[in-house]
Amino acid sequence: MTSTAALPPLAQRVLGSRLLASLTSPHGVDHYLRQINPMWAATDVRARVVDVTRETDGEHPVATLTLEPTSTWRGHRSGQYVQVGLEVAGRRTTRCFSISSAASLPGERFTITVRAHEEGIVSKYLVREAQPGLILHLSQAEGAFTVHESAATPTNNHLVMISGGSGITPVMSHIRTFLRDGYDDHAQRKITFVHYARSPEDQIFAEELREIAAADNGITVHLRYGPHLFDADELRLMVGGDYTDMDTWVCGPAGLVELVQEAYGDSPRLRVEFFKPPAFAKDDDAEGTLAFNLAGSTASNDGSSILEQAEAAGLTPEFGCRMGICFSCTSRKTEGTVRNILTGETSSLPDEDVRICVSAPVGSCAVDL
Repeated sequence: MTSTAALPPLAQRVLGSRLLASLTSPHGVDHYLRQINPMWAATDVRARVVDVTRETDGEHPVATLTLEPTSTWRGHRSGQYVQVGLEVAGRRTTRCFSISSAASLPGERFTITVRAHEEGIVSKYLVREAQPGLILHLSQAEGAFTVHESAATPTNNHLVMISGGSGITPVMSHIRTFLRDGYDDHAQRKITFVHYARSPEDQIFAEELREIAAADNGITVHLRYGPHLFDADELRLMVGGDYTDMDTWVCGPAGLVELVQEAYGDSPRLRVEFFKPPAFAKDDDAEGTLAFNLAGSTASNDGSSILEQAEAAGLTPEFGCRMGICFSCTSRKTEGTVRNILTGETSSLPDEDVRICVSAPVGSCAVDL
């Protein structure tokens, strides 16, 4: 049986030194440590699955996995996500998952809550086949869907949380952090939490939400099921005023997020996190050609992302989140200009590494694919 004891701090510092890294090149220290004990790491982050809780059944079941990380885990802030690498059939595949537990300190256990998508190799495995003892490869926590006020300090700020489907996971991380760190199980501020799900049977964290809704904790929970869509007038009644002046977090399907964005207009108080790739507008006036250097082929630039055009050309580039978060699809652009379809910014630098899932050619362009 593998020991769960972490490396002593001094040993971790020595093993993480540049000198030892150069001596163990090209594999690195962590490659050899992992052969001895997968929970020993100098710089890499890994985690052992210690519990799997099935949240919902049905066509797309959901499970919560409790992870015990290596001592190299730096902790996380509520609302962040982590890249999870899983080796299936000899190949490591990486995907991003929101952390659903309250904020963690270095080395502390945390949870991810995963919905099994039919096309998702990692999500299906984690939900349907993962068992305690499974080792996962992790990144450090990432993402800016965070709260910038202390949960332990009472304020008069009225916060609004809106989520749909499995987009509830980062929002629950916020709620759990407020309730854990607030005094006497109270969030220490007013929070309106609105969640949309297909049905009560598809409701993730159903029992916990019932308890939160029933308690005197400052949090008002509104659950909406079926075809019930986000309605700006309904939100105004829920919060009792102009919601555009309230700090708001929204996470869920692109359709929900777009409705909320439309309702908030240009309000800087709205923070957005997609859990599915947003629908990017395609430039129908695009011109030029897109050259795939390694494949030795070209295609007419149709204005969509480089990743979409590569797939349409029959190529199979690596990708992860398809929304510019995980960097799995980063490839070298050798010529031309690209537009970031999230921000609209353009770049014409030669030999530039770009995320091809959120980069579209502006005119002719060449990439190492």
